[in-house]
Amino acid sequence: MTLLLMLLALLILLALRVPVGIALLVPSIIYIAFDPSSSPALAVQQATSGVFDFAILAVPMFILLGNLANISGATDRLYDAAVAAIGHVRGSLGYVNILTSFGFSWVSGAAISDAAAMGRIQVPAMIRRGYPVGFSLGVTGASSLIAPMMPPSIPAIIYAVTAGVSVGALFVAGIVPAVLLVVTLSVMCWFLTRKREDLRLPKAGLGERVRSGLRALPPVGAAVVILGGILSGVFTPTEASAVGVAYIGILAIVYGNFTWPKVRHALVTAVETTGGVLIIVAGAALFGWVLAREQAPQLAADVLLSITDRPIVFLILVNVLLLIIGCVLEPTSAILILVPVLLPVAEVFGLSPVHFGIMIIFNLLIGLLTPPVGLVLFVLSSVTKYPVTTVIKGTLPFFVPMLATLVLISVVPFLSLWLPSLLGYPV
Repeated sequence: MTLLLMLLALLILLALRVPVGIALLVPSIIYIAFDPSSSPALAVQQATSGVFDFAILAVPMFILLGNLANISGATDRLYDAAVAAIGHVRGSLGYVNILTSFGFSWVSGAAISDAAAMGRIQVPAMIRRGYPVGFSLGVTGASSLIAPMMPPSIPAIIYAVTAGVSVGALFVAGIVPAVLLVVTLSVMCWFLTRKREDLRLPKAGLGERVRSGLRALPPVGAAVVILGGILSGVFTPTEASAVGVAYIGILAIVYGNFTWPKVRHALVTAVETTGGVLIIVAGAALFGWVLAREQAPQLAADVLLSITDRPIVFLILVNVLLLIIGCVLEPTSAILILVPVLLPVAEVFGLSPVHFGIMIIFNLLIGLLTPPVGLVLFVLSSVTKYPVTTVIKGTLPFFVPMLATLVLISVVPFLSLWLPSLLGYPV
């Protein structure tokens, strides 16, 4: 009964639009207040335990890294290089959109940063060249999900801390699924533009392609520095976040974009976002402790095992649950709330926590394009000035490749586990 009341209180607070962090803290504090064996000191200890994890320090730095990448000019150089390379292909700007998001993902880590940067540059460029508004918005929104799948993925850090697995393993595990998403989105672009011969640009000369490729090398170098440093053991993911910020900051200075108004905006935005994330982390740590105290994981395991003893059926049930929850909770909140309950059950079914994590992360990312919360939808609407309804209609066709990718990630663990195993990470 206590557990049901806790969950009911959380749902009511979320329905009343109370911020997620506060909605997690309020029922937890009430629970402790009425529990004679608990104390305020215990509440503080449990809430701060999640925030004081060393890996969490990477979150604000990677958020700042994405903000600095937006102002540095790196996105423009990646875009120009992609246009020069494949602009002459039919429907080329759709592929350019996807490939630029893939390149930008190495320094972003968040779908919102990618959507803001790509929406500002690519949507107007595509519409000027005759691409339908819905297609332009849809491919931009869908390709923004590549960023949080690739290192430095912020959802991967949150999951790794919550699940107690290696951040490096989660980073590496997301690379192959992200490439798979690039492929499925590209197939959809081909299908939607296959009859539009007018959607081509003049073929760039060899000199222009070489020059634009060389101009894009320094931004690509950020990926080498961050991921190379982590995989080689030179520094931890947390240290890599600081190195990445310094690297992109130097690029911004060299490109002449390191102005005080831009830097101030990047810093303020990073502080605001980090504050919100850490409040959620603290609330989820306390709420998760209460759930564990009330044996929620054991109860969930008993219920699911009474339904099925087959891992594939369990994965289907979890995916359906996550797709529903993703409509009303953003990924960070959902990961912090659900992983302490679902992961022990997944381990009972013999599933790898790394594979399970990649599946959870990508499933919840789809929620960023799903009303009513859908943060990417609102970001795209804000930067492009098109109504949210127009953005939603544009993204609908791209749910086909996104859901196809989710199915493959769920049923083929090899896609997530091959690269971490190859590099010696425990999976």
